[in-house]
Amino acid sequence: MRLAFKTVVVVFLMLGLLIPLMFIHATIAERQEYQRQATQDVASSSAGQQALVGPVLVVPYVEQVEEEEAGPQGVRKVLRDRAGQWTFFPATLSIEGTMTPHTLKRGLYSVPVYEMAMNARATIRAHIPVDGERPRRIGVPYLSVGVADSRGFVGTPSLKIDGRSMPIVGGFGSRPIGGVHVRLAVPRPGDDLVLPIAFDATLAGTESLALVPIARDNRFSLRSTWPDPMFQGSFLPRTRMVDERGFRANWEISSLASNAQSQFLQASGQQDALWQLAKGGRNIDGVGVALINAVDGYTLADRATKYGILFVLLTFVGFFMFELIKQLPIHPIQYGLVGLALAIFFLLLVSLSEHIPFGAAYLVSATACIGLLGFYLSAVLRSIARGLGFAAMLAALYAALYGVLVSEDNALVLGSGLLFCVLATIMIVTRKVDWYALQQQRNLASQPA
Repeated sequence: MRLAFKTVVVVFLMLGLLIPLMFIHATIAERQEYQRQATQDVASSSAGQQALVGPVLVVPYVEQVEEEEAGPQGVRKVLRDRAGQWTFFPATLSIEGTMTPHTLKRGLYSVPVYEMAMNARATIRAHIPVDGERPRRIGVPYLSVGVADSRGFVGTPSLKIDGRSMPIVGGFGSRPIGGVHVRLAVPRPGDDLVLPIAFDATLAGTESLALVPIARDNRFSLRSTWPDPMFQGSFLPRTRMVDERGFRANWEISSLASNAQSQFLQASGQQDALWQLAKGGRNIDGVGVALINAVDGYTLADRATKYGILFVLLTFVGFFMFELIKQLPIHPIQYGLVGLALAIFFLLLVSLSEHIPFGAAYLVSATACIGLLGFYLSAVLRSIARGLGFAAMLAALYAALYGVLVSEDNALVLGSGLLFCVLATIMIVTRKVDWYALQQQRNLASQPA
């Protein structure tokens, strides 16, 4: 009965230690939210996540249409002006960009930002429809390049048509924000326009960049010294190269594979569509890249806390085996103190990783906790050798956990393999233990002489 009662107490202690682990997990989530707020602060004071579309040619017009109107004299037909526009997309579009990254600090948090030197080349071929039954009044056409956040333009962009520099005006066409545009001469009905376009600019942004394949034939090339890109959007790069020196990625996209043109025309607000694309939305096809930190301290610490109960379980199982096999009485308070020391490791890890690299924070936190537990357990287990043995076991677990954390692609298979190895070790070590005999010996030892 005493063994069963002790087992129940230990199980409840182990479950109780889930509470501090949950608090630590909540602390990590809170710090991650602070990091997101720091990113928003940087974006609000400079330029946010960027998306780019264009160039697009828009030719507005006004035509007269016949409508029926009810009046005192009955229904009669009247002529009314109706505004419309023709939208022409590039036949070819190529964009080459070199992203120069750096980080901005907001308190404890680092936010990746960049400046991209961009060269865009496009050709637009447009046929102006001839008049119908009634002549149209054609307005002033505008050639627009849209961006999610116009504050990202560094200096004044350059836009040339057939080698001739054009005066650039702010705003995405008729909209006062969202890009730049140039106004062209009013064409005549039936005109065929061929516009070779060169657009050069330096565009700043925070974290990510997206490009819209708005042409019939699109070719994009991006390069940077950032070593940890995350490619996103509707199309992955056709070719890519990523190493410690940075990345280079190339896309080749046909309008046959993309709905960007129809999505652009159907969007209630092209500027809103661009903003949503910059935020990772799929309301319009796009390709892009995000500058991320592959070894993010909060993400790794959050992943580590998920293994916290495993550390407590293994330590308590080891205690229980010593208590039964070696007849060493261990008080529940001693179980609880050791469990709390294991939980404190994760809090130390989070706090230190905000100031030093994650690897160094992990080493310092693990060394501190292993040293404390080794010293404490030498007294609890009444043997320095046993205390050092438990410390060595914990060191092996911490080393295995670190390997699981830093291996982003193989974390699940390594974690499940670690659990299997631990369970197999316990089963092999205890395979010949007679648990009934141990319980009888414990009962006899507890009886008075």
